[in-house]
Amino acid sequence: MPRLSTQPWALCLALSAALTQGLPTQAQEAKQAGISIELNAAQTREGHCLLSFLAENQMETGVDQAVFETVLFDTEGQVVQLSLFDFQALPKARARLRQFQVQDVLCENLGRILVNGVEACEGVDTTPEICAANLTTSTRLNIELVG
Repeated sequence: MPRLSTQPWALCLALSAALTQGLPTQAQEAKQAGISIELNAAQTREGHCLLSFLAENQMETGVDQAVFETVLFDTEGQVVQLSLFDFQALPKARARLRQFQVQDVLCENLGRILVNGVEACEGVDTTPEICAANLTTSTRLNIELVG
């Protein structure tokens, strides 16, 4: 049978841990409040780069159209291309996979992708400024994704 400590500090520590277990952290709450975009895959096909992004909208309402201005950089930090990526509709609390083919670019030559701005973010009570302020980015690859 486990022995309980009679020290007040130990009891407080155990009670604090029990009360906070399972509660979301501030970082999780912040992530849930906006749009998250994850660079999930990059495949070179016939001299072009196919980029796959996983987007999730955790805002209060759905987004009818989301278009992000992106800048692609090579591994040396030089700009390769400026593009508009149309993520289309992003329903509330639903993940969506979006793919974009970048012409005449090899994925292995990409070092970073910058979400430079929000060109469009349309929906009920949604503006490009709200989407930009609540955007988080991540990557599963050695290509950095920043916003």
